[in-house]
Amino acid sequence: MSPSTSATSTPVRRPGGRSARVQEAVHTALGRLMGETTRDKITLRQVAERAGVNPTSVYRRWGDIDTLMEEVAVAALTRDGDVIPDHGDLTADLNDWAGIIAEDITRPQRVRYLRAMVSARDLQVDNCPCMDIRQQQAELMINRAIERGEPAPTSQQVLDHVVSPLYHRVTFGLPVDRDYAVRLVSDVRAMASALTNAGRREH
Repeated sequence: MSPSTSATSTPVRRPGGRSARVQEAVHTALGRLMGETTRDKITLRQVAERAGVNPTSVYRRWGDIDTLMEEVAVAALTRDGDVIPDHGDLTADLNDWAGIIAEDITRPQRVRYLRAMVSARDLQVDNCPCMDIRQQQAELMINRAIERGEPAPTSQQVLDHVVSPLYHRVTFGLPVDRDYAVRLVSDVRAMASALTNAGRREH
C-alpha cells in the first residue's frame, strides 16, 4: 500500500494568464511585506507598489487589505496537492497528518498568515476554506479505515478535537509540536472508542 495519497478535494478554480500573474505577484508582495512589518501597517497601495501592479487593479479586485489577507492566508494554509498519509492504520495516518499540520502552521510565515486571517474576520462566517479542506482530508483517512473494519471517529470529531486545538494554540501563541498533535489524536481515538463501546452496551 502506498504510504501516502493526494487529497481528493475539489481544487479551487484559479485564474489564468495575466490575471494569474497579477495574483501571484500580489500574493508574493504581501508575503514579503508581512515578513518585514506588522499587518496593521500594510495597505493595498503598498502591496501594489511592491508587486509592480497598478493600485487601481488591486483595489478593484480585492477591495480592502483584509480581503486580500484572508485570500493569501487560505492559499498558504491549504496548499493544492497536500499528500495524505496512507499507512494502512488510522492511528498512524492521523498521527502523521496531525504532525505535518503542526509543523507547517508553526512556521513563522504560516503563523502570520493564520493570525492575519483571523483578524480579518469581524463577523461569524458560514464556512472556512481551511477547515473545509482539512475535513475532506480527514474523511479520506476515516473512510479508508472504515473499509478496513477499523473503529473510527467522525471527521467532525477530528476537526473539533485535533485540528481546531492546533490552530487555536498557534493563533494565541501557545506551544505546538508533533508530540502535542499525537496526544490530540490519542484523545480523539479514545473518545471514539468509548462512544462505540457505549453504543454496543445500549444494544
